[in-house]
Amino acid sequence: MRFTALSTAVLLMVPTALLLLVPRKLASGLDRLMPDTALLQSFAARPTQPVPALWQQRLGPDLAERYWRAQRRFWWQFWGPHGDAGAYLVFAAPASSPVPAHGIRLDDLIVVAPNPLAHQLLQDQLKVQRRLPRGLNQRCSEQLLQQEAVHWNPAALAQMLGPIAPLAMGLQQGCLSLRSEGSALLWQGEADASSDSLQAVPAGLMVPSLPAATATTPLLELRGRRLELLLRGLLSTALLRTALAERYGLGAEQLRRLQDAGFALRLLEQPQGPYRAGLQLLVRLPGERQFWDRWLIDLSRALEDQGLSRSEPTPALQLWSRENGEPAGGWRWLSADQLLLFLGPSPTQAPKLQPPSGADWQLLMQPQKLDNQQLLPPGLPVVVKRATQLVLHGSGAVGTALAGRLDLR
Repeated sequence: MRFTALSTAVLLMVPTALLLLVPRKLASGLDRLMPDTALLQSFAARPTQPVPALWQQRLGPDLAERYWRAQRRFWWQFWGPHGDAGAYLVFAAPASSPVPAHGIRLDDLIVVAPNPLAHQLLQDQLKVQRRLPRGLNQRCSEQLLQQEAVHWNPAALAQMLGPIAPLAMGLQQGCLSLRSEGSALLWQGEADASSDSLQAVPAGLMVPSLPAATATTPLLELRGRRLELLLRGLLSTALLRTALAERYGLGAEQLRRLQDAGFALRLLEQPQGPYRAGLQLLVRLPGERQFWDRWLIDLSRALEDQGLSRSEPTPALQLWSRENGEPAGGWRWLSADQLLLFLGPSPTQAPKLQPPSGADWQLLMQPQKLDNQQLLPPGLPVVVKRATQLVLHGSGAVGTALAGRLDLR
């Protein structure tokens, strides 16, 4: 009995003593900055190379040269929630180093704001005591300190993707490690729908290869095992759910079934006609064919109420046109369970329902062509807009593993 009491006392006292001797440290450096950054990127220091433009803009030629030549590991730049304020510069510097104008000393780092207002805003935000990052944020913080990487949050994603941001609902926050390989930029990492995810790290993906582009390669192709990937964002607001139900007859039961449908979405260039591109969506519909036939009848009534005219060249094909005769879109049954929906003229070729190898979904893009057609969100980074091709793989039901590459040739 005496032994048991003594053992219990030791078991209780040792952890308590450790907590007193080794208190939980407060968040420092980049950890303190991360909650106030929308987009944060790390760069390997290359002091033998010319001073980057951002350094000269924030520090002036002489001070930029001095600090740049002293760098040894990594430096960072970030944008706050309001990206139009400009980028902040972050770099390591000894405690004895002078703090430049619009600068803040943050542990072993100096942060230089783009203007006096941004400087004051950051000072006010940093007065709030921060806890150490956890889960996804902790892994992102470690990446940013050890390799070239980028971290984003919902504010950055909204700025980059604009009105299509809801379609990336599962990628609201995340980080990617970056590396170059010839003319290609490769990345691997993870993302999550939550801004404070504590999910375990998802199983990593290999960086995919880029298929050879041909004259028939679509401007964009997204293939996935579950249409829930796109529906998650569309169904996130009551307004969109109501619009889908009233304008397209997609009620709760149809949407529930569609979430499990395999799909292929393509955007194809239209060299002639009123449209710059045509959109195709091929889905493998679960359940009995009659259920979907009834939905198409409801959809037809909704389209007629909107003033569109129907033609039926074959029993499997329905075309819809506007009053001036321009094609608006339609659908075609390719098999008993495969329905091709399209906007624009009737497609001559249909996509294939081929799930991506080793991933849940795959995105293929020709960003440069899309940008020339003004079909890319204007907020995307310049390096993405200039790429001739981009491929991105994703996998995971909660946390999403990401891997991809873009070609800058």
